[in-house]
Amino acid sequence: MIIGVGTDLIDIRRIEKTLDKFKERFINRVYSIEEKEKVERRAHVANGYAMRYAAKEAAAKALGTGFRDGVFWRDLVNDNLPSGKPVMTFRGGALERLNALTPSGMKAQIDVSLTDEYPMAHAIVIISAIPDTDEA
Repeated sequence: MIIGVGTDLIDIRRIEKTLDKFKERFINRVYSIEEKEKVERRAHVANGYAMRYAAKEAAAKALGTGFRDGVFWRDLVNDNLPSGKPVMTFRGGALERLNALTPSGMKAQIDVSLTDEYPMAHAIVIISAIPDTDEA
């Protein structure tokens, strides 16, 4: 059962300008330490930040709150599985909201798709409720 869907499209040049003007302030406000470390290793840093920014926007939309009601940028953390598949972890207020949306006896599954083709980056986040087979 789908709980929420969010999508976001961002112009990478906007992130480039923001990084030029407010680099550390912007990064520290929006991204976790783990995200920063991963992105800073990339050849195209702005593209990495832009895709993660779009994913955070999409996730906040999928939660139905945007960035309010206790949901903050750094509550939504982008990562990748060893296979390269993008994943997202919810913390803090985002996790509280996710738990409130997830029906009893179910667990949340968060699917993320990211892409970039300069000058654009795009993300889709789908939050589903699936049976919690760990509950006995």
